[in-house]
Amino acid sequence: MWNQIKTQLQEYPERLKVARVLVENGLSVQDNKICLNQIEIPPVRIARAAGVDRRTVNETLNSIKASPELKLIFEEIRPAGHSLKEIAKHLNLGVLEITPVNAKSPGILSNAAMILNRAGLSIRQAIVDDPELSPEPKLTLIVEKKIPGELIPELLKIPGIAKVSVY
Repeated sequence: MWNQIKTQLQEYPERLKVARVLVENGLSVQDNKICLNQIEIPPVRIARAAGVDRRTVNETLNSIKASPELKLIFEEIRPAGHSLKEIAKHLNLGVLEITPVNAKSPGILSNAAMILNRAGLSIRQAIVDDPELSPEPKLTLIVEKKIPGELIPELLKIPGIAKVSVY
């Protein structure tokens, strides 16, 4: 998806910045307006987040409207939902953050889930960064209880894992 957006906007780096803010936040474009689900977001707010001026946001919206490929992406994109990562500590949940060697390696999520399952831990949430959007993508698993330290060596044995952090 991101490569398709880059191809369409590569001649306009400022518009690409706006597109990145839209994608990273799951903001859609409906009738030339930026929306977070049903809430309209003013272009000036997007401009501040992208480090551009408001006119660039409007030009980006026009580019999206003019391109059938971009229009399809941005009309349908939605936020992935809330993340419990930042409040896990207050909810007595465990957080497991896995940094892969290569984010496209198969089996990392399933193997980590099996290890947690064998330890009797239930996954409440799984959040995976898109390797096209994130320079260092991670897999974050929010677990029903604190994660025992003895699981770390077992998790590090999973092929394709570079680093494991537990919070």
